[in-house]
Amino acid sequence: MWKYTVQVSGMMCGMCEAHVNDAVRKACPVKKVRSSHSKGETEILTPEELDEQALRNAICSTGYEAGEIRKEPYKKRGLFG
Repeated sequence: MWKYTVQVSGMMCGMCEAHVNDAVRKACPVKKVRSSHSKGETEILTPEELDEQALRNAICSTGYEAGEIRKEPYKKRGLFG
């Protein structure tokens, strides 16, 4: 599993977050996507590495600007660890 965090500028409300989430879901094989206009970022969990340019293009197609993309391995934490 991989966790991607994308800096997204221009989101102002929950509808903006929904637009970005929908675009990412359509463009990439994601398990979970969550955007926050207050943090200015979108977090994506995916079982495989993503094409970062395709991810950037999907976000930009909604009218928002995709900035820095951070990628890190993601391991779900269990109840005791």
